[in-house]
Amino acid sequence: MRLVLLGPPGAGKGTQAVELAEEWGIPHISTGDMFRQAVKDETAMGKKAKEYMDKGLLVPDEVVVGLVEERLGFQDAAEGFILDGFPRTIAQADALAGIIHSMGYVLDAVVNIVVPEEILVKRLAGRRVCRNCSATYHIEFNPPKKEGVCDKCGGELYQRDDDKEETIRKRLKEYNEKTSPLVAYYAGKGILRNIDGSESADIVLDNIRKALGR
Repeated sequence: MRLVLLGPPGAGKGTQAVELAEEWGIPHISTGDMFRQAVKDETAMGKKAKEYMDKGLLVPDEVVVGLVEERLGFQDAAEGFILDGFPRTIAQADALAGIIHSMGYVLDAVVNIVVPEEILVKRLAGRRVCRNCSATYHIEFNPPKKEGVCDKCGGELYQRDDDKEETIRKRLKEYNEKTSPLVAYYAGKGILRNIDGSESADIVLDNIRKALGR
Protein backbone atom coordinates (compact mmCIF):
# COMPACT_ATOMS: atom_id res chain seq x y z
CA MET A 1 0.00 0.00 0.00
CA ARG A 2 1.32 3.40 -1.06
CA LEU A 3 -0.79 6.00 0.66
CA VAL A 4 -0.91 9.77 1.22
CA LEU A 5 -2.76 11.19 4.23
CA LEU A 6 -4.23 14.67 3.78
CA GLY A 7 -5.84 16.85 6.42
CA PRO A 8 -5.25 20.12 8.26
CA PRO A 9 -2.97 20.40 11.32
CA GLY A 10 -4.66 18.58 14.21
CA ALA A 11 -6.74 16.28 12.02
CA GLY A 12 -5.02 13.22 13.46
CA LYS A 13 -2.96 12.19 10.44
CA GLY A 14 0.02 11.22 12.57
CA THR A 15 -2.04 9.08 14.95
CA GLN A 16 -3.68 7.19 12.10
CA ALA A 17 -0.44 6.83 10.14
CA VAL A 18 1.37 5.23 13.10
CA GLU A 19 -1.42 2.67 13.58
CA LEU A 20 -1.71 1.81 9.89
CA ALA A 21 2.06 1.62 9.34
CA GLU A 22 2.43 -0.86 12.20
CA GLU A 23 -0.57 -2.87 11.04
CA TRP A 24 0.65 -3.08 7.44
CA GLY A 25 4.38 -3.35 8.13
CA ILE A 26 5.35 -0.30 6.07
CA PRO A 27 7.08 2.96 7.10
CA HIS A 28 5.24 6.05 8.30
CA ILE A 29 7.05 8.92 6.62
CA SER A 30 6.28 12.21 8.37
CA THR A 31 7.96 15.32 7.03
CA GLY A 32 7.04 17.10 10.27
CA ASP A 33 8.99 14.60 12.36
CA MET A 34 11.93 14.72 9.97
CA PHE A 35 12.09 18.51 10.16
CA ARG A 36 11.71 18.60 13.94
CA GLN A 37 14.62 16.17 14.27
CA ALA A 38 16.70 18.38 11.98
CA VAL A 39 15.77 21.41 14.11
CA LYS A 40 16.71 19.55 17.29
CA ASP A 41 20.05 18.52 15.77
CA GLU A 42 20.57 22.13 14.56
CA THR A 43 21.50 21.04 11.06
CA ALA A 44 21.66 23.67 8.30
CA MET A 45 18.36 22.43 6.89
CA GLY A 46 16.85 22.32 10.38
CA LYS A 47 17.72 25.96 11.03
CA LYS A 48 16.22 26.98 7.71
CA ALA A 49 13.06 24.96 8.33
CA LYS A 50 12.67 26.40 11.86
CA GLU A 51 12.36 29.94 10.51
CA TYR A 52 9.19 28.90 8.67
CA MET A 53 7.79 26.45 11.24
CA ASP A 54 7.96 28.98 14.09
CA LYS A 55 5.85 31.39 12.02
CA GLY A 56 3.31 28.70 11.14
CA LEU A 57 4.34 28.81 7.48
CA LEU A 58 4.95 25.91 5.13
CA VAL A 59 8.56 24.89 4.50
CA PRO A 60 9.58 25.72 0.87
CA ASP A 61 9.40 23.02 -1.78
CA GLU A 62 13.13 22.96 -2.50
CA VAL A 63 13.82 21.94 1.11
CA VAL A 64 11.09 19.29 1.24
CA VAL A 65 11.12 17.46 -2.10
CA GLY A 66 14.73 16.29 -1.98
CA LEU A 67 14.29 15.00 1.57
CA VAL A 68 11.19 13.00 0.61
CA GLU A 69 12.77 11.57 -2.54
CA GLU A 70 15.76 10.36 -0.54
CA ARG A 71 13.51 8.77 2.09
CA LEU A 72 11.34 6.93 -0.46
CA GLY A 73 14.52 5.40 -1.84
CA PHE A 74 15.24 3.55 1.43
CA GLN A 75 14.80 -0.23 1.35
CA ASP A 76 12.02 -0.26 3.96
CA ALA A 77 9.79 1.76 1.60
CA ALA A 78 10.11 -0.66 -1.31
CA GLU A 79 6.91 -2.53 -0.39
CA GLY A 80 4.87 0.53 0.50
CA PHE A 81 4.71 3.67 2.63
CA ILE A 82 2.38 6.16 4.28
CA LEU A 83 3.20 9.81 3.59
CA ASP A 84 2.03 12.23 6.31
CA GLY A 85 2.54 15.95 5.73
CA PHE A 86 3.55 15.67 2.07
CA PRO A 87 2.51 16.77 -0.48
CA ARG A 88 1.13 20.11 0.71
CA THR A 89 0.87 21.95 -2.61
CA ILE A 90 0.01 21.07 -6.22
CA ALA A 91 3.67 21.61 -7.13
CA GLN A 92 4.72 19.08 -4.47
CA ALA A 93 2.05 16.64 -5.68
CA ASP A 94 3.44 16.90 -9.22
CA ALA A 95 6.95 16.34 -7.84
CA LEU A 96 5.76 13.30 -5.89
CA ALA A 97 4.10 11.86 -8.97
CA GLY A 98 7.41 12.18 -10.80
CA ILE A 99 9.35 10.57 -7.95
CA ILE A 100 6.96 7.62 -7.65
CA HIS A 101 6.83 7.10 -11.41
CA SER A 102 10.64 7.08 -11.65
CA MET A 103 10.71 4.35 -8.99
CA GLY A 104 8.16 2.26 -10.84
CA TYR A 105 5.43 2.72 -8.23
CA VAL A 106 1.78 3.77 -8.36
CA LEU A 107 0.08 5.80 -5.61
CA ASP A 108 -2.77 3.58 -4.38
CA ALA A 109 -4.91 6.09 -2.52
CA VAL A 110 -5.14 9.48 -0.82
CA VAL A 111 -7.12 9.71 2.43
CA ASN A 112 -8.43 13.19 3.29
CA ILE A 113 -9.29 13.57 6.99
CA VAL A 114 -11.92 16.32 7.38
CA VAL A 115 -12.34 18.20 10.72
CA PRO A 116 -14.09 21.57 11.52
CA GLU A 117 -11.69 24.43 12.34
CA GLU A 118 -12.79 25.08 15.93
CA ILE A 119 -12.24 21.42 16.83
CA LEU A 120 -8.76 21.64 15.29
CA VAL A 121 -7.85 24.73 17.35
CA LYS A 122 -9.02 23.03 20.56
CA ARG A 123 -7.01 19.92 19.78
CA LEU A 124 -3.79 21.71 18.88
CA ALA A 125 -3.76 24.40 21.58
CA GLY A 126 -3.96 21.68 24.25
CA ARG A 127 -1.12 19.60 22.86
CA ARG A 128 2.07 19.18 24.89
CA VAL A 129 5.28 17.47 23.77
CA CYS A 130 8.13 15.94 25.77
CA ARG A 131 11.44 17.77 25.26
CA ASN A 132 13.34 14.53 25.77
CA CYS A 133 11.52 11.71 23.91
CA SER A 134 8.95 13.70 21.85
CA ALA A 135 5.98 11.79 23.33
CA THR A 136 2.74 13.73 22.75
CA TYR A 137 -0.02 14.50 25.27
CA HIS A 138 -3.14 16.66 25.45
CA ILE A 139 -4.17 18.59 28.56
CA GLU A 140 -7.80 17.49 28.09
CA PHE A 141 -7.93 14.38 25.90
CA ASN A 142 -4.69 12.62 26.90
CA PRO A 143 -3.17 14.26 29.99
CA PRO A 144 0.03 12.98 31.62
CA LYS A 145 -0.25 11.38 35.06
CA LYS A 146 1.65 14.35 36.52
CA GLU A 147 1.13 17.81 35.03
CA GLY A 148 4.09 18.94 32.93
CA VAL A 149 5.96 15.63 33.23
CA CYS A 150 6.24 12.88 30.60
CA ASP A 151 4.86 9.49 31.70
CA LYS A 152 7.42 7.63 29.59
CA CYS A 153 10.73 9.26 30.50
CA GLY A 154 10.05 11.95 33.11
CA GLY A 155 11.03 14.71 30.69
CA GLU A 156 9.57 18.22 30.69
CA LEU A 157 6.41 18.77 28.65
CA TYR A 158 6.08 22.00 26.68
CA GLN A 159 3.83 23.71 24.15
CA ARG A 160 5.44 24.04 20.74
CA ASP A 161 5.42 27.53 19.24
CA ASP A 162 3.36 26.24 16.33
CA ASP A 163 0.69 24.94 18.76
CA LYS A 164 -0.17 28.37 20.16
CA GLU A 165 -3.61 29.62 19.05
CA GLU A 166 -2.44 32.61 16.99
CA THR A 167 0.01 30.43 15.09
CA ILE A 168 -2.55 27.63 14.73
CA ARG A 169 -4.97 29.93 12.93
CA LYS A 170 -2.17 31.08 10.62
CA ARG A 171 -1.34 27.44 9.90
CA LEU A 172 -4.97 26.64 9.10
CA LYS A 173 -5.27 29.67 6.81
CA GLU A 174 -2.07 28.62 5.06
CA TYR A 175 -3.38 25.06 4.74
CA ASN A 176 -6.71 26.18 3.26
CA GLU A 177 -4.99 28.42 0.73
CA LYS A 178 -2.25 26.06 -0.41
CA THR A 179 -3.13 22.49 0.53
CA SER A 180 -6.91 22.28 0.10
CA PRO A 181 -6.58 22.36 -3.72
CA LEU A 182 -4.96 18.93 -3.40
CA VAL A 183 -8.39 17.52 -2.56
CA ALA A 184 -9.65 18.43 -6.03
CA TYR A 185 -6.32 17.36 -7.58
CA TYR A 186 -6.55 13.82 -6.21
CA ALA A 187 -10.34 13.58 -6.59
CA GLY A 188 -9.75 14.19 -10.28
CA LYS A 189 -7.42 11.18 -10.35
CA GLY A 190 -10.08 9.00 -8.73
CA ILE A 191 -7.99 7.98 -5.72
CA LEU A 192 -9.34 10.35 -3.02
CA ARG A 193 -11.19 9.00 0.03
CA ASN A 194 -12.81 11.55 2.41
CA ILE A 195 -13.00 10.53 6.09
CA ASP A 196 -14.77 12.34 8.98
CA GLY A 197 -11.96 13.09 11.42
CA SER A 198 -14.16 14.53 14.17
CA GLU A 199 -14.97 11.01 15.40
CA SER A 200 -12.83 9.14 17.95
CA ALA A 201 -9.44 7.90 16.74
CA ASP A 202 -10.61 4.27 16.75
CA ILE A 203 -13.66 5.02 14.61
CA VAL A 204 -11.59 7.10 12.18
CA LEU A 205 -9.08 4.24 11.88
CA ASP A 206 -11.82 1.72 11.16
CA ASN A 207 -13.40 4.03 8.57
CA ILE A 208 -10.04 4.42 6.81
CA ARG A 209 -9.65 0.63 6.66
CA LYS A 210 -13.14 0.29 5.18
CA ALA A 211 -12.54 3.07 2.63
CA LEU A 212 -9.37 1.30 1.47
CA GLY A 213 -10.93 -2.16 1.51
CA ARG A 214 -8.46 -3.45 4.12
